[in-house]
Amino acid sequence: MKNLFTLIFFLGLGLFISSCGSEDTCDVTCPANQVLTADCNCVSTNPCENVTCPVGQVTDSNCNCIDSYETIEVSGNIDSNSTWSSENIYLLTSKVVVNEGATLTIEPGTIIKGKQGTEALATTLIVARGGKLQACGTEDKPIIFTSELDNIVPGQKTGTTLSQTDLGKWGGVIMLGYAPVSTGDGDIEGQIEGIPADETYGTYGGNNPNDNSGSLCYVSIRHGGAKIAEGNEINGLTLGGVGNGTTINHVEIVGNLDDGVEFFGGTVNVDNLMITYQDDDGIDIDQNYSGTITNFYVIHGGDGTDEGLEIDGPEGSTYVDGFFTLKNGTIVSKGGKASPADFKSKAQGMVENVSWVNYSGPVKFRASFDPTTCNDKSDAYSYAVSGRLSIHDCNYVGTISQAEMASAYSDTGEGEEACFETRATELQTIIDDIFATNNCKVVSSISFGADLSQFRNWTWTDIKGMVE
Repeated sequence: MKNLFTLIFFLGLGLFISSCGSEDTCDVTCPANQVLTADCNCVSTNPCENVTCPVGQVTDSNCNCIDSYETIEVSGNIDSNSTWSSENIYLLTSKVVVNEGATLTIEPGTIIKGKQGTEALATTLIVARGGKLQACGTEDKPIIFTSELDNIVPGQKTGTTLSQTDLGKWGGVIMLGYAPVSTGDGDIEGQIEGIPADETYGTYGGNNPNDNSGSLCYVSIRHGGAKIAEGNEINGLTLGGVGNGTTINHVEIVGNLDDGVEFFGGTVNVDNLMITYQDDDGIDIDQNYSGTITNFYVIHGGDGTDEGLEIDGPEGSTYVDGFFTLKNGTIVSKGGKASPADFKSKAQGMVENVSWVNYSGPVKFRASFDPTTCNDKSDAYSYAVSGRLSIHDCNYVGTISQAEMASAYSDTGEGEEACFETRATELQTIIDDIFATNNCKVVSSISFGADLSQFRNWTWTDIKGMVE
């Protein structure tokens, strides 16, 4: 807005020039935002012309730089349709719950920050069953979730105060839906981890595979993972019973203290997913998730990391027929204790066109046995043998041999451990044959993997020069 000084200056100057008719006399055309004086000089109409403010700030009436945006604190429940504008920063001061029947729309370019806090004070955006989050940014204007410690302001894609090692500075994003899940004891519903059982907004699962929880597009979730309960941190993005009516593409999770993304059942499909520098698993699949994840890129770094992929199957007796698909992915180790993948607990689905880079340990398959006969029981290893779990067309760029690329293991009890020791050589030979037959091999450079062009120019990881 023009201040009073500017207005008086402009009106007075305009009247003076008008009375003199100087443009006709001088035959001079001034640039935009300048006017002609009586002595034929072009002068600026902006008294703060020589003041340059940082991104996100403007000049006040005294030519001082001040914030051009408002910081709006948000807490509690959202019970009716709401819109968050890119002109503001939204500060989560507690758990914020989008309840059933309500839609939260977040404009492209909006920045959302979470205050620090753990357990009951952990700041998290939760979309309850029947609620919707419509958060679709663009490559030029991604939507950014980050910590209050991040000095990023509207108009920027990154700040300067936090790095990939700044983890757990706030909570994360949780989306819950009515799609099928297979929880323990045959239950078709679950309570998302860390939310007390008496809080109904934490319930997920149902019988609608086409359920719609909204959309996430060009969204970056940074520096999250605060502890929500004892021994339980929040994932960057948690998807519980989310249906395939939901749109999720171009999502980045960076610097999270727990998993990058964890799927608790559901059928949602995800395209163009980047997870970097998390402190646990990259992609974690549980409770018989049966959607498709296409074009994913995981960077492991640090001693706290666990698996690039941690894949489980159904936990109960309901909804046991769904199969996941993971295709076109690259998973990179940057050191630490990370391992490439762990397929366990009846994992069932398909992995194709995936590359693991710079790991020193094997892709693991859990085996289970009848302790009296040592015959196979249903588990990831037996499913890999039968084809219920299929891994084909994969590369391993590392320092190990072809025979060390994959292995079976058992951790299900003393009797079964003894069976595994007896059958270890046999199981290893079978796993090696499966990988060789399915075109999974150790190579010097990858020929399968993610299309990294989908993550250029808008992700924190690319802007900071960490995408290879």
